[in-house]
Amino acid sequence: MNSKPSGRSLAELMLMFIVVVWALNFSVVKYSLDEIDPLSFNAFRFAFGIGLMWAVVWFRGMRIRIARKDIGKVVLLGLLGNLIYQMLFIVGIDRTFASNAAVMLGTIPVWIAVLSHIFTDQKMYRTQAIGVFAAFSGVVLIMGFGEQGFNFRAESVLGDAIIVSAAMVFAVYTLLSRSLLETYSPLTLATMVMTIGGVLLILVAIPSLIRLDYQSVSLVSWGGAAYSGLFAIGLAYLIWNFGIKNVGAIRTSTYQNMVPVLGVLFGLIFLGEKLHILQYLGCLLTIAGIFLTRAGFTRGRPDKPAYPERRT
Repeated sequence: MNSKPSGRSLAELMLMFIVVVWALNFSVVKYSLDEIDPLSFNAFRFAFGIGLMWAVVWFRGMRIRIARKDIGKVVLLGLLGNLIYQMLFIVGIDRTFASNAAVMLGTIPVWIAVLSHIFTDQKMYRTQAIGVFAAFSGVVLIMGFGEQGFNFRAESVLGDAIIVSAAMVFAVYTLLSRSLLETYSPLTLATMVMTIGGVLLILVAIPSLIRLDYQSVSLVSWGGAAYSGLFAIGLAYLIWNFGIKNVGAIRTSTYQNMVPVLGVLFGLIFLGEKLHILQYLGCLLTIAGIFLTRAGFTRGRPDKPAYPERRT
């Protein structure tokens, strides 16, 4: 009897692993930002992530080529999907709870559904519309009810708003990337977009990198930067596409539903975060809305990616 797991079983295990990696990344980043400023941290983790992606390209003997007519689009995606999105993500999570950030960033499919309904011919089903309403209601509860009760002026609200902005930016990036994914392989496009955005992130961070007190940064925080870059950005992409190949895009995408759930749990366990009772209700509403909205992407559609994976 062959005891080795099949390709499908192995893919399922690896996808579950990467879900845990993504969910834990919120707490890892939040912890590391106590010792490393947001811009420097972004620079470090993208140096790791870009290095891993190009190592994979080299190992596979690939040649990365982008047609001249598409260079402008690829640069725009690099600006949106990495420079702007990642700066919003890192600044936002520095100002709010890891639990909040995990749920807020999980609303990306909600924003995709809304923007698709407004600007494309892909209209929402009733289930998606209910999901959007539930998710937005949950976001209001999370942002409005902090430790001091109903308060939209609390310090974490700014961080929540920035993370929601990051989710909206990534939704726009996703919609714009669809046409290029019909021409280029996901690895080719992701490597170029990540390189463009990542190099810009590093350039923006140069003043912060110069001012950073490197001796005061612990090995744990350095490990956090390496973890976030190598696992949550680089390795996650490779495993995600392995999952799509072996179990299909629709089943693979459902694994992302677990990220905000585990993200909240890890924030409570590892960072000792405490939320208002109505914020917990908001988390449940938002997560339920995410489930319903994502379900709409798979209803009556072939097994193909509705949107690319999130890189946190």
